[in-house]
Amino acid sequence: MCDSVDPVIAPSGTLLGLLQRGRGDGTLHALTAPRSEALAALDQCVLRDPRHDWQVENRSLYYARLYLDLDGSLDAVEAHLFAPEDHTATGEERTGLAVSVLGHLASYGRDDALALLRRYAAHGANWRWALDELAVRDDDAALGALAAPVLARFPATPEGETELAAAAADSYEPRPWHLWAEDPDPAIGPRVRAALERTSFGLWQRQLTTPDRPQWSVDGVLTWAQEGHDRGNDRHVPAARCLATVATATDRPALLAAARGGLDGARAAALSHLARSGDPAALDLIEAAVADGAPVVREAALESLGRMDGTPVLVRARGWARRPDALGAAAGQLLACRGSADDGPLVLAALREAVRGTGPDGPALWSLVDGAGRLGIAQAAPVLRHLYRETASSHLRGRTAQALAATDATFARGFAVECLWDCEETTREVGARHAATGDQRVVGRLRRLAADPAEEAEVQTAVRSRIGPDTAAI
Repeated sequence: MCDSVDPVIAPSGTLLGLLQRGRGDGTLHALTAPRSEALAALDQCVLRDPRHDWQVENRSLYYARLYLDLDGSLDAVEAHLFAPEDHTATGEERTGLAVSVLGHLASYGRDDALALLRRYAAHGANWRWALDELAVRDDDAALGALAAPVLARFPATPEGETELAAAAADSYEPRPWHLWAEDPDPAIGPRVRAALERTSFGLWQRQLTTPDRPQWSVDGVLTWAQEGHDRGNDRHVPAARCLATVATATDRPALLAAARGGLDGARAAALSHLARSGDPAALDLIEAAVADGAPVVREAALESLGRMDGTPVLVRARGWARRPDALGAAAGQLLACRGSADDGPLVLAALREAVRGTGPDGPALWSLVDGAGRLGIAQAAPVLRHLYRETASSHLRGRTAQALAATDATFARGFAVECLWDCEETTREVGARHAATGDQRVVGRLRRLAADPAEEAEVQTAVRSRIGPDTAAI
C-alpha cells in the first residue's frame, strides 16, 4: 500500500474486491469480464497495494499470472514506477508489489517486464528490490551493466563508502555484488570488493558487541523490565525468559508479590514467568490482572493464558469462556487451540462473537478458525464460509479453507475449486488436495499447476497426489 493507512477494500462481490483479496474467483471473474474492465481492476491492485500486511501476504504471482492470461500491457506499471512520487515517497511499500510482479513476468518470458526491471534498478528509488529480482533472473552481462548506475548513487566519500557497504550488506541476493567485485573496471571492481570486505568486518564487530542485558538476579531482571517499560519499551516477554533461567524456589514469594501488585513492567514480567512455569497461583493472578491491571499487565496476562496448558487451565478456561470480556475471548481461543471435542460449542460461540465484534479480520479469528477445523465443528461451516468470502487477509482465508475442508461437506465442489487460483500457495495446496475433479476447470488447472515452473513444490506435490505421474491420466 502507498499510504500509512489501511487500504480501502472494495466489496467482496465486485471484481475489484475479489482481486484485492487475491481470491481465486477474482481470476475466474476477470477472465470472463470485459478485458478493459479486468485490466483496469488489475492495474489498480498492483499500483495501490491492497494488502493489510504487505510483508507477509502474497499477491505478486497471482497478479503476474493474470497479466499473462489477459495479455495485459505494463504501461500503467511503468508510469507508476517512474512517477515523480518515486523521488519523494521512497518507501519500498509504494513500488514493492509492482516490482515483484515484474519479476514473475520476467520469469515467464515477458521481455518488457525484464526491461522495466533493469531500467528501474538503474534509476528508481526502490532499486534494491529490483536488483534482487534481477539477481535470480537476469544474465551476467545485463547485471554487469547495472554496476555503474548503482555505484553512481554513492559518492566517493567516506560517508558514501559507508552507505555502499551497508547496501551490499542489506542485499537479499548477493550475486550482482560478487559479479561487480570481479569487474576489471578500476572504478567498479576495487570499490565493490572494498565494500564487501567492510561488510564482513562489520558483521564480525557486531558479533563481538555485548548487547544490553539485565543483571542476572530476579531483582535485576524485574528492574530491567521496569526500566524498559518506563522508556516505552516493554520487555516483559524477554524478561520472563530471563527469569526462567535465574529464578529458584526461594524467589517465588518475591515473584508472587510482584505479580500481584508490583510496578507495571515488573508485574507483567513476573506474571508472564509464573504462567510460563505453570505456577499454581498463575490462573488467579491472571484473573486479577485482567480485572485491575494497567494495559501492559492485562496484555501480559492474556498472552500468558494462551501459552498455558494442562487440565487445570482447561477447566478454568471453560468457566471463563462464557464471560463477555477480554478474558472470556482469550479463554475461547485457548480452548480452540487445546480443548477437546466437548469444547466445540464454546469455541463456536467464541467464533461467532469474534465475527460479530470485530468483523472478518479480527486478530482472534486465526486461532478460532483453526480450532473449528481441528475440532471438526460442522455447525461452524456457515460462519467459516462468510469469513472465506469477506476477509481481506489472504492468510486467514487460507486457514479458513483448511477449516472448511474439515467441516463443510460442500467444500470439495465449492470453495475448493476456487482455491486452485488463490494468491496463497498454501490455499492452492488445499484446493489441489480437495477440489472435486468432476469439474473440467479443476482438471485443466491441476495440469497447469503441475507444469508451471513458478509454482511452489508443496502445491505440485499435492497435485501429483491427485493425478499421478501422468497428467493425462486424470
